Amino acid sequence: MRGTKDLLPEALRQHTQVIETARDVCEKYGFFEMSTPIFEFTKVFTPVGESSDIISKETYTFEDRNGESLTLRPEGTAAIARAVVSEGLSQNAPLKYFYEGPMFRYDRPQKGRYRQFTQIGVELIGAAQSQADVETIASGYQVLRKLGLADKVVLEVNSLGDKGSREVYKSILVEYLQDYKESLSQESQDRLIRNPLRILDSKNEGDKKIVEGAPSYQDSLNQESKDFFGEVLGGLDTLKIPYKVNPKLVRGLDYYCHTAFEFISIELGAQGTVLAGGRYDGLVKALGGPDLAGVGWAGGVERLVLLSGFQIPAPRPIVVIPMGEEQYKVALWLSQLLREKGLYVDQGYSGNTSKRLKKADKLNAEYVIIIGEEELKQHSVIVRNLDSGIQELVHLNSIGSYFNKGKKNEHEQQAQSSSSAS
Repeated sequence: MRGTKDLLPEALRQHTQVIETARDVCEKYGFFEMSTPIFEFTKVFTPVGESSDIISKETYTFEDRNGESLTLRPEGTAAIARAVVSEGLSQNAPLKYFYEGPMFRYDRPQKGRYRQFTQIGVELIGAAQSQADVETIASGYQVLRKLGLADKVVLEVNSLGDKGSREVYKSILVEYLQDYKESLSQESQDRLIRNPLRILDSKNEGDKKIVEGAPSYQDSLNQESKDFFGEVLGGLDTLKIPYKVNPKLVRGLDYYCHTAFEFISIELGAQGTVLAGGRYDGLVKALGGPDLAGVGWAGGVERLVLLSGFQIPAPRPIVVIPMGEEQYKVALWLSQLLREKGLYVDQGYSGNTSKRLKKADKLNAEYVIIIGEEELKQHSVIVRNLDSGIQELVHLNSIGSYFNKGKKNEHEQQAQSSSSAS
């Protein structure tokens, strides 16, 4: 189906690596994992009307048997804010959550972005201080750093100011763009009415030229907003996180305010944003909860995998090969024994010994265990190391300790290697 993609084992290992790395890093910042349903009442994603780009792009929205309008979640922030309200969690604020899972948007598939895609993200709800913005950005930077991507991205930051500053600038921007209305792309002409700030972030080359002459957002910030942004930049300086202020950077959702940021890579072309977020102080209140501040980010797993280019090899198994039907039950028993000891075990299901050995090679097996009639009379099996070609006769009573000894020696060699390197 267009816009979807099967994740075969190798690709899924890459996705899992990104998710597990992010989960581990974010836990160190106090963000613990939670999960929300894949579908929500549509009103969860429309607390500020139909003006946001996410809603104006066709979401997967449908009616259930009771006539309720439901939407497959297009992003994670609103769903988590809804959970804070419906679960009565606000009394425990500040709240810090990490999430991962599939999102759905019925727009044109892009490089690294499908109609079903996977996101990781964090939300910090109930902290209005600039320190929360700094800590949230730092957690995203550290995730990218752990993935080996810190040198491949640029952090761009901007301030949208408070609600008052935003409204002032919106009026100034609309007034400026009215003179160029006929020259704007059709999408930007639509945004001029619905969401004019998004025109600043247009990818259309004609729009970009028009926007270059637009009044600066920074000139519309009141002093409180300037001070807040200065504190955020100061925190990033303290943590030595490199950044670039981009006055044209905006967020598409109407409830965003103050800090907006994106980690962008030039290696992915026009769709180079791999992790982005900002402050959204009005969202929880718009969903029927108390007036809680919020800040967070989300990253696309597919794009992070594309950018990293890392390969995650499959574990090398031990392949158990019975020489005949009489040895089949022993092979089952032995495979289960080794798996319970934490080893990866596969079986040669059919074919002669030669074919099964070739299959073991294709699996990149580390060892094969050959169960023969004569060896079983001695309560033993043949263990062959496929790297060295060396094989030994090993008694069944000591087969588990044989492989544990091998793993121990391997770990000792790795430790010695690391010690020598340091």
